[in-house]
This record gives sequence, structure tokens and C-alpha cells, in this order.
Amino acid sequence: MVPVLLDQFQRPLRNLRLSVTDRCNLRCSYCMPEPEYVWLPREDILHFEEIETLVDVFTTLGVDKVRLTGGEPLLRRGLPDLVARLARRTAIRDLAMTTNGVLLAQHASTLQDAGLHRLTVSLDTLQRDRFQKLTRYDELDRVLEGIDTAAPLFPGLKLDTVVIRGINDDELVPLIEFARERGAEVRFIEYMDVGGATHWSMSRVVSRAEMLDRLKERYGQISAVDEVSSAPADRYRLPDGTVFGIISSTTAPFCADCDRSRLTADGMWYLCLYATAGSDLRGPLRAGASAEQIAALIRQTWTSRRDRGAEDRLASRDRAPLIPVDTLRRNPHLEMHTRGG
Repeated sequence: MVPVLLDQFQRPLRNLRLSVTDRCNLRCSYCMPEPEYVWLPREDILHFEEIETLVDVFTTLGVDKVRLTGGEPLLRRGLPDLVARLARRTAIRDLAMTTNGVLLAQHASTLQDAGLHRLTVSLDTLQRDRFQKLTRYDELDRVLEGIDTAAPLFPGLKLDTVVIRGINDDELVPLIEFARERGAEVRFIEYMDVGGATHWSMSRVVSRAEMLDRLKERYGQISAVDEVSSAPADRYRLPDGTVFGIISSTTAPFCADCDRSRLTADGMWYLCLYATAGSDLRGPLRAGASAEQIAALIRQTWTSRRDRGAEDRLASRDRAPLIPVDTLRRNPHLEMHTRGG
């Protein structure tokens, strides 16, 4: 039995979000809105063997959920091989991945064969012109093809939608219907002021309460799903049984139950999505530190953790975008596409 490692607010270390690349083939406005970026040096990117070593250390400390992220993870060469390597580790009871779906149709079957447990696809709109405006690429058809290919292979497929007022907040019902037809579950995410969201403002946030009110107008009574979970989404059931989720990380943060941390593709470990500083794990690893020494570093860092970033932002009197553009250009680790969502 692996002992539970607790931080200063008694939150366990359980959930590791593992970025495998900072590169992406889209430029979503809430994540990568600027024309130019500073990329991580390729020589700094963790090799698969290094990822395995770090994941093994994390699992000895209680991590049993791993989610592969990016950037766009399917851009990482040989990704199904990494999935297969991680899937063989019995300590990982939940191995998932988040993708933008552009390359999913050609990889979905291989990912299933490799042992991936669960899959989430980002889908912010069903309208081609909006998709192109949001992402700067005309790739909606490929994303929809990827979803249709993956849905039968990954039961319970999740679709993540960042809801932005005046951009896509009129698509709540169409997205629920789209997901229902494919046996998938849509999760609406409140627009967050993190990383590359340099055009964020509170006026563009559609709150959970407002989303529910709009959906009640269309569907009638909506009931909360009663469950015990550290997952960020609150789940709801429509009268016909259709389930959807809302992640209200801006107006009703879930910091008190947050058990997740993030490892970038070059081995920087962040304890909070809002954190401006992290811990370098690649340096000690490449310098020959033992697994026990790296575990000691992780243990000391987590047990000292007091991060409640979303709650601190909610309490801010003059709330503006978290990171200025010039600061992002100097430090790519502050970008959402570097540390994963």
C-alpha cells in the first residue's frame, strides 16, 4: 500500500498531468493568441526513458492517475510507444490523454491498442468559421472525423469546451446534442485567466450558474449527479439521462480538492496551473540523481505545498490577465501550451 502524500491543506498527490511536447498544430485564442512563441529547446525535452523514470518515482509517492497533454501530444513522435510503456505499469490505474483531435483519426486505433484508458478531445465550436477564427486553422472537419473515429473505441469519450461570452456561448445545446449522439460527454469550462489568455476579462466569463440557467430553458429540470470525486467537473443529468459537466474554475474554484500537478515536456514540475515557478526535475535526473533523491525532492516540495491559485485570483480586487505578453515571451514555461491544461 503506497502511503498518501499530503500537502499543507491535506490534499493528496494523486494526479499527474504529463506534457510530452510544447508544440501545437492549432493556435487557440485562449491558449496561444500571439503571433510568435519561444519554444522549449529540443535538447531539453525529456526522452521516453526519462519520462518513465520520473513517472515511476511519482507512482511510488501515490500518483495513480496520469494524463498525457501538450501542446498537442499527438505531435510527439512515437507517442503510442510511450502509451504502451506506461500502460504496462499496474500502479497507474487511469491513463488518459487530452488532444485537439486534428490527428486523432489516424491514431485512435493505435492508441487503443497501446492501452490508453480514456480520451478527451477539445472542441470549442461546431461552426467552421468560428473554429477557424478561434484556432487560426481550418481543421474542424479533421477534428470531427477524429471524434467520430475515437468515440466507439473509447466509451465515455469526453469533449472539453471553453465557453467564452460572445464567441461560442450560444452553442451549449448544440454541443450537448453532438456529444449525446456519439455517446460522449461534453464538459463546459469557464474561461480562465491563465498563461496565454492575454485577452481575458471577467466580462467574457460565462459562469456555471448562467450556463445551467440557459440549459434549463431548453431542457427543463436538470439534476446534479451525486458522486464523490476529485475530478474538476461538476456533473449534471438532463431529464432524458444525458450527462454533461461544468468546470467552474473561475467563479467557484475547486482548489480545496485539487490533487493534480503538472510536469512539462522538459521536466519542470508545477503544483498549480497559476504557479509562476516550478521545480526542475530534469536537471537532477540528468546529473545522475537516484530515484530516492528525486523522490525526496518531490516529497519535500509537495508536503510544503500551499497553492490555491484559482481562489487567490477570485479574491483579486483588480483582476486582469495573469501574465503580460512580454513576460510570456521571456519565459515559455508560463504558457498554457507548455505546461498543459
